[in-house]
Amino acid sequence: MTYRRNTESTEETTRPYAIRVKAETSYIPEQSRPESDRYVFAYTITITNTGTVPARLLRRHWVITDANSKIQEVRGDGVIGEQPHLSPGQSYIYTSGALLETPIGCMEGSYEMLADDGMEFEAPIAAFRLSMPHTLH
Repeated sequence: MTYRRNTESTEETTRPYAIRVKAETSYIPEQSRPESDRYVFAYTITITNTGTVPARLLRRHWVITDANSKIQEVRGDGVIGEQPHLSPGQSYIYTSGALLETPIGCMEGSYEMLADDGMEFEAPIAAFRLSMPHTLH
């Protein structure tokens, strides 16, 4: 499988628990069918606990928007079937995918986290672009 990586990545840091979320994206031409308005993207997320309190990722919320302003919302427990627990300094990396009807779109969202001290908090995920290579200048 060939991945065409976008050079764009985004990072968002949340306070006071210092969870950093970084996103990188790839277009997957082998699974895409532009003639049928099917554009498949992979995204790799790195979640890092840069704070001092361990925390568990409980739930995710994604808002995926294509170039026609069609919005898909995705909510669920954990990520890729897991609810990672991150100690201070620890990172968790996973890859998942998104399907759009246009060659350009964006994703943003948040993770609901539970710190070991009992505090629930939201770790925002800054908007990042999904784009087929050579579609943006």
